[in-house]
Amino acid sequence: MAKDADVVVELKKSLASNKLVLGTEETVKLLRKGKVQKVILASNCDPQVRGDIQKYCGIGSVECVELPQTNEELGVLCKKPFAISVVGFTA
Repeated sequence: MAKDADVVVELKKSLASNKLVLGTEETVKLLRKGKVQKVILASNCDPQVRGDIQKYCGIGSVECVELPQTNEELGVLCKKPFAISVVGFTA
């Protein structure tokens, strides 16, 4: 559980410094280019999306973390009025 809390703290810090990429399409695009350091997935992320993201993370040796929060809660953590299933941390 402590690791999840650490990820949430890191998420909030990165949000302030504009180092986050929100959404599946943008995250996958940057994963292909090798510009993402870490990916966070919501607990209720679509299985197809989860598989694609994990595949690209494996290819690029990028850390992929699944949070216990749902996509709605992840949207709130990112201070957005919509659900977010995938968040990428850029370099």
